[in-house]
Amino acid sequence: MTGPARILVVDDAATVRLYHRKLFGDAGWETDEAINGVEALEKVAAANAGRPFDLFVVDVNMPKLDGYGFVRELRRLAPDLQAPVMMVSTEAQLHDARAAQDAGANCYLVKPARPAELVLSAALLLADAPAATRAAASHISSGAKR
Repeated sequence: MTGPARILVVDDAATVRLYHRKLFGDAGWETDEAINGVEALEKVAAANAGRPFDLFVVDVNMPKLDGYGFVRELRRLAPDLQAPVMMVSTEAQLHDARAAQDAGANCYLVKPARPAELVLSAALLLADAPAATRAAASHISSGAKR
């Protein structure tokens, strides 16, 4: 990876996109946004000419093309366009996480995800050890309990 990681946040809620942009920006990563799966696929295709995305952070429930549909379509694209997918949704049932996995997602978090948990999961998927260490330390110092 040359330069900071590039993350595409796919969510129809502007507040969620802004929240993720802030957290990921603070971690040192670049973010772009899409409001649904259709726009996300367009951005993936456009990024192919330049620098592809390193991670996708995707909501489940969106108009036009939901998160599951986006991930299934993404996984059909060329290998050089592939990157890990973290699905983040209010859907909290086990079958939702299984559906995400079946579609091709690498990780499933339930909203609202704690900031350190979100950044730590992203750092692990990006193989960004320094960011993972910082996020884990933040997670521990915030008193997060499992």
